[in-house]
Parts: sequence; structure tokens; C-alpha cells
Amino acid sequence: MKGRFIRREDVAIEKLDWSTLGWVLSPSSTAAKMITFIELTIKPGMGHNFHLHPKQEEVIMVVEGQVEQWLEQEKTILTPGEAVFISPGVVHASFNPGSKPAKAIVVLSPSAGESGVDSIEVGEQEPWVSLR
Repeated sequence: MKGRFIRREDVAIEKLDWSTLGWVLSPSSTAAKMITFIELTIKPGMGHNFHLHPKQEEVIMVVEGQVEQWLEQEKTILTPGEAVFISPGVVHASFNPGSKPAKAIVVLSPSAGESGVDSIEVGEQEPWVSLR
């Protein structure tokens, strides 16, 4: 396949208790092998608890609102136009401390499995459970 155009109606929407994910590019939708691309909306006061991607790099870029971004035990608030790069195997978490939804673009590489994401949750383990 040489590539393809992705229209709004092609984006699979997944609603979770903490967020809405728009799967723009994933192995199951485009046969992408190297890139997974997600539109992320984090609900106010919610977030993706501490986790890691064993063999994937990740970039999260905020486009609206603010994101409390953790990189191991260091945290910062990211605002529109700001991003974080996360190396494989590095524990991280993203929360919305604001009163409005936060929106971000998430890119992981290489794709992993059918969804494109290989994630290990560690938020219930120390030291992560005590950080927030």
C-alpha cells in the first residue's frame, strides 16, 4: 500500500472513563507498522495513571487546555504547543488538572499489536502510587 487519506469518519472513537481516544493511525485501521497516531481528550480532573511502553517511543503534544505530565518522578504542566518525548521503558503519566477538557496529539513508534500500543500499567506500585 502506498498510503491513504484519512477522513474524519475514518477515525475510530473510543470512550474511556478518563478520556476519549481518536485512533487516527493504527495497525488495524491502516496497516501502519511504524506509527500510531491518537487524538486524546482528557476529562477534567482525570488522566492516564503511571504506565510505560516497553519498546515504543512516545510524543505527547498539548493542543488545548493543560496537562500535568509526569516523566518518571518529575512533573510539569504542559500548555498548548508544548510536548514531551518519552523513551521506551520510561514510566510516565498524564493528568488534566484543569476544569475544561485537555486535548493532545499522541504519537507512538513503532506500532505494537493490533491497536498500535503496548502499555504496562504501574500506577498501583511504589513509588508511583505515592506520587500523586
